[in-house]
Amino acid sequence: MDSTAVATKPHAVCIPIPTQSHIKAMLKFAKLLHHRGFHITFVNSKYNHRRFLKSLGSHSLDGLPDFRFAAIPDGLSDSDGDTTQDLTLLVDTIRKQNFLAPFHDLLNALNNDAITTSNNPPVTCIVSDGFMSTSTITAAEEIGVPIVLFYTIAASSFMGLLQCRALIENGLAPLKEESYLTNGYLDKVIDWIPGMKDIRLKDLPTFIRTTNPDDIMFNFMMESTDRVREASAVVLHTFDALERDVLDALSSMLPLVYPIGPLQLHLDQIPERPLNIGYSLWKEETECLQWLNTREPNSVVYVNFGSVIVTTSEQLVEFCWGLANSKLPFFWVIRPDLVNGESDILPPEFVAETKERSLMASWCPQEQVLNHPSVGGFLTHSGWNSTIESLTAGVPMLCWPFFFDQQMDCRYSCNEWGIGMEISNDVKRDEVEKLVRELMDGEKGKKMKNRVVEWKEHAEEATSPHGSSSKNLDNLVNQVLLR
Repeated sequence: MDSTAVATKPHAVCIPIPTQSHIKAMLKFAKLLHHRGFHITFVNSKYNHRRFLKSLGSHSLDGLPDFRFAAIPDGLSDSDGDTTQDLTLLVDTIRKQNFLAPFHDLLNALNNDAITTSNNPPVTCIVSDGFMSTSTITAAEEIGVPIVLFYTIAASSFMGLLQCRALIENGLAPLKEESYLTNGYLDKVIDWIPGMKDIRLKDLPTFIRTTNPDDIMFNFMMESTDRVREASAVVLHTFDALERDVLDALSSMLPLVYPIGPLQLHLDQIPERPLNIGYSLWKEETECLQWLNTREPNSVVYVNFGSVIVTTSEQLVEFCWGLANSKLPFFWVIRPDLVNGESDILPPEFVAETKERSLMASWCPQEQVLNHPSVGGFLTHSGWNSTIESLTAGVPMLCWPFFFDQQMDCRYSCNEWGIGMEISNDVKRDEVEKLVRELMDGEKGKKMKNRVVEWKEHAEEATSPHGSSSKNLDNLVNQVLLR
C-alpha cells in the first residue's frame, strides 16, 4: 500500500474497558469498521495483551498492516496472572485517570508516526468504551477528533445508569441502612424512568445497593455517564425492535444514539475475513464441539456463568445436584477461578453420577456452542454478551443474574421478551432441577423456544442490508466517524 493511500485512510483508535466481555464486543465493532475501510489501532491493557498472547498464541496479535494492537499500562501492580482482575481495583484506577496519560501518549505517538514514517494515517476518531469516558473524552478533546462512546450493554441497562443521579436526588440511593437489602425495599417500583415500565429498584444496576455514598463502584457508574452528552455519539449493542421504547426515550435525551447490534450477524455477512483474531483471554477448549456432535438435537443444557462472576461452593453444589437430578445431558464451563479461587470443587459423587451425559471445560467458544444444533437451553448469568448471543442463536435461557446490569437483562428476557425464566438468587437444587426440565421439555420451555426464534428473525432483519442496525451503522460511519 503506498503512503498516499495510508495517509487518506480514516484511523479509529478503539479502547475497551479491560475486561473479557467488553474487549470481545469492541473487537467485533473494530472488525466491522476495518471492513469499512478504517485503519484500526486496538488498545489493550498490558496485562490483557499478555493474556491474549498466552491464550491465542504468540503471533495472534500480529494483526494486519492496517489493524494493529497497542498496549498501555493499567495502573495496577504488574502480574502474570490469568484471571479477571479485581473489578473494584480496576475501576479505581480508571477513576483516578491512570489511563489518561498513557492513552494520550499513545495518540501522540501514532500521530507523530504518521508524520515521520507514513506507516499509519493520523488518528481521525476514537471509539471508546462508555466506561472509559472520563479519560477518553478528555484525550479526544486534546487532539481534536470526534469520539464515539460504545456501551456494550442493553439500552435498558444504559437508561438505568443514566438514572443514578436522579436516584440520589429522590433519596432512593445510596440505601439508608443495610436492612433495605432484605426488607422488600428493593421491590419498590420506579415509575418515572423514560421508556420503561414496572422497573423495580432491584432491576437497576446493583451498585446502587450500598449504604456508602463514597462507594467506588457506585460513583464510577455515575461518572461513566456524566459526560455522555459531550461525546459525538453513543453506540449501543442492541437493535431497534428489541428495545424500541427505551431507544426512543434515549434518542430524545441524547444528541445521537445508534443501536447497531447484534454485531456477530454483521460479521457473518463479510465473505472473506483475513483478520482471523479470536476474542478470548482464556484458552478455548474446542473439543466440546465434537462431544456436542454426539448428542441429539436440542437435548443439551449449556451452562456458563461468564468471565467475572465468583460463586460460593454451596451455590455450585446446588447447581451440581440440580443438573444431576434433571437427568438431562449438560455441558458446563467452569472457570478455574469460578469458586473463590478453589480447585477440586465438584463433588466426586456428582462427577461419577453424570459422567456419561456431561462434559466440563474451563472455557469454550461460546457462540459456536450456542449455535450447535444439540444445544437446547442456556443456564446463564444474564450478562449482555451472553444474552444477545443466546437470542441470536435462538436458544432460550435460565437466568441467574449476579450483579451490575444482569438483573435488568434478566428482567427483560423473562418479562418483556419471553425468552427466559429466572432462578432465585438463593439457589436450591430442587428449583434448578424443576426449571431445567421446564426449559428443555416443558410447555413454557416450548413457548420460550418459539419466542426466541422470532427474536432471532428480528435480529437477522435488523442486520440485513437495509435493516435498522445496518442503516444505523452506515449513518454512524458517514455522519460521525468520517466527519
